[in-house]
Amino acid sequence: MKTIPYEELDELAKKALAAAEAAMEQAYNPYSHFYVGAALFTENSTIIPGTNYESATYTSICAERTAIVSANTMGIRRFQGIAIIARGESYATTEVTTPCGSCRQMLYEVAQLSGTDLAVILSTTHKDKIVLTTIKELLPLGFGPADLQIDLQRYK
Repeated sequence: MKTIPYEELDELAKKALAAAEAAMEQAYNPYSHFYVGAALFTENSTIIPGTNYESATYTSICAERTAIVSANTMGIRRFQGIAIIARGESYATTEVTTPCGSCRQMLYEVAQLSGTDLAVILSTTHKDKIVLTTIKELLPLGFGPADLQIDLQRYK
């Protein structure tokens, strides 16, 4: 895990972060008033954004998972990384927001399906703090389809 200035991100990471930021503004969050945007990106520069969506039962679908499900619907299952940005309704975040446990598990699954340790780019609202990490750092000793000896070839 390391912190870098925004300017040191490569162009694909910057585009993914911009897509995550745009998605963040579409959050449906009448209960938490917390906006989260995420954007998965592939090696060939395909970017799939997602945002959080809440319901009156006080359950929510996180931005990371909406991006994963959207990508799956499009038949895209192999990724290089994900960018994540968040803010409150009336305040900017001063620290990065990390994926919740459920999202970490699904991102771990995406990483195993992709055959890579998925890059995770975390950003504050003003992009004044960028943390680069991986899903294996965020979910050490994770459990995924490879542990069940699932043949993932048919899903790639």
